[in-house]
Amino acid sequence: MYSREKLIELFRQRALKLGDFTLASGKKSKYYLDSKQVTLHSIGLRLVSEGLLDLLKDVNFDAFGGMTLGADPIVGGVLTVAAEQNRSLVGCIVRKESKGHGTQQYIEGPLVAGMKIVIVDDVVTTGGSALLAVDRVQQFGCEVVQVVGIVDRMEGGAATFAARNLPFRSLLTIKDFGIEPPPQA
Repeated sequence: MYSREKLIELFRQRALKLGDFTLASGKKSKYYLDSKQVTLHSIGLRLVSEGLLDLLKDVNFDAFGGMTLGADPIVGGVLTVAAEQNRSLVGCIVRKESKGHGTQQYIEGPLVAGMKIVIVDDVVTTGGSALLAVDRVQQFGCEVVQVVGIVDRMEGGAATFAARNLPFRSLLTIKDFGIEPPPQA
């Protein structure tokens, strides 16, 4: 059963690093969230997966996916928990670059054009990674009905999604770790 408090504690113990970091967005930060320390841990992945399905209980969707590498364990975990709940769901992983052989596709998995999909990102800063996944699945012919994150750093991602009319939710925000986000411009 999902416990928000346990998930926060796991992130504090395993994923939150303090220091000087450069993020994927190019921004500088005094902290880093290494979410794979949680999503590649059995209890952490279970908590994340149960939490995401609970967060999405009012959203109608057929598929769940995101950008490789951050989304890979999350997609597998959500599909497993969905199966345990007797819910049929398909997953997909979106490649950064097309497959260099065979069909040269960007999307892996049993996704079918017309499906309603939720895109996941582990840690949302500006939203750039999730938007690349959104663009790829939309080009494939799917409807993105929700974007979700495990942790929202509260540094512009929500506004980025809103500008594209994409609903956004997250399990946690950086405030859950006692860190105040920088003021938005």
